Amino acid sequence: MTDVTGAPADVLHTLFHSDQGGHEQVVLCQDRASGLKAVIALHNTALGPALGGTRFYPYASEAEAVADALNLARGMSYKNAMAGLDHGGGKAVIIGDPERDKTEELLLAYGRFVASLGGRYVTACDVGTYVADMDVVARECRWTTGRSPENGGAGDSSVLTAFGVYQGMRASAQHLWGDPSLRGRKVGIAGVGKVGHHLVGHLRDEGAEVLITDVREEAVGRILAAHPTGVRAVADTATLIRAEGLDIYAPCALGGALNDDTVPALTARIVCGAANNQLAHPGVEKDLADGGILYAPDYVVNAGGVIQVADELHGFDFDRCKAKAAKIFDTTLAIFARAKADGIPPAAAADRIAEQRMHEAATGRSL
Repeated sequence: MTDVTGAPADVLHTLFHSDQGGHEQVVLCQDRASGLKAVIALHNTALGPALGGTRFYPYASEAEAVADALNLARGMSYKNAMAGLDHGGGKAVIIGDPERDKTEELLLAYGRFVASLGGRYVTACDVGTYVADMDVVARECRWTTGRSPENGGAGDSSVLTAFGVYQGMRASAQHLWGDPSLRGRKVGIAGVGKVGHHLVGHLRDEGAEVLITDVREEAVGRILAAHPTGVRAVADTATLIRAEGLDIYAPCALGGALNDDTVPALTARIVCGAANNQLAHPGVEKDLADGGILYAPDYVVNAGGVIQVADELHGFDFDRCKAKAAKIFDTTLAIFARAKADGIPPAAAADRIAEQRMHEAATGRSL
């Protein structure tokens, strides 16, 4: 661990003045031999060891990396709490270009830093890291999930992530239209990578009409080849959100998809997707509500992946995980009910429920 007395002034300012979530521990990691520079942030461990992925990204500065780690760790506390997991929130970021800077030596060094926390933090994949990387990290650290099946892991988590989003859609339909069925509904998906691909399958199995778009033509081509009927591609996201008769919009690519420009243009009555951090700023959800659009909080409906990696720690069982992910339906309905009762947007209701669970755990009351 790097002594913070040697940290740059902008990093220290970020740690002590930009931390809005009361993080328990922040570890600055440096290994000169491998070139590793990383930040591990633990937000809240009231529910259990912190669980969250490792992001490998070319941050413009160390302060930017610290700020991202703090924000992501806080988000994981809420996601894990709402998923019903006995885990707190944590996140790690490695500073660098994963295509250029990622080496086995660096990943092993990172694994040693995670191991030095003695189980307070459990890591997994995130942007820029993959199953093969976690296999390397696991050679130095037993508190590693997201590994390959050959190395004791569960492998790709996109299947259960998509299933959870699908359950969130069904719950949203139940709340808004009084029926969870998506048969005959028109659903627009922006981003058809691994999660989006599986989501299209669930929707077509139920008889929904699906519109898709993706910046990668090959991703769109794979979907159209797999589903020759009932799926139609549109040029871009701007076209998708304005589609006539759209019932549900599913952002499944980058964050910030819901902003001051996109929300007024939405024709859908429901927003429910797999992307993280969909709200560009807190005021967007009020704009959605004012426009009569029901928003299913992203960190609630996309929790299938974290449910899977948490299960790895106990010996992965797909059926057990799928049963837990199916509960996202009930959790989403409970959030909508709380939002209505308290007169607040769904994301604020989800935050309140998560905070209540963390508070009760911290004070030792039975949940």
